[in-house]
Amino acid sequence: MKILALIPAVAAAFALGGCVVTPPTVRPAYVAPPGVVYVEPTYVSPGPGYVWQYHSYYGWGWHHPQYGWHRGWR
Repeated sequence: MKILALIPAVAAAFALGGCVVTPPTVRPAYVAPPGVVYVEPTYVSPGPGYVWQYHSYYGWGWHHPQYGWHRGWR
C-alpha cells in the first residue's frame, strides 16, 4: 500500500526533473535610435502593456500599442 502512495510523487519528480530555473535577464525593452542617449524611466509604468520608448519631439516616455502615449503625447 505504501508503494502506491509513492507513485504520484515519483511521477511528479520525473515530470519536473528536466525543468531549469534561471534568474530573469534584465535588459531594456527598447533600444534607443542611433544618436539618441538612453534615459531610464523617472517614474513607474502607468499600467500593464506600457513600454519605455523614445518620442521624436518629447523624448523618452511610456507608450502603449493600443492606447498611445501616456500623458497624451501625439
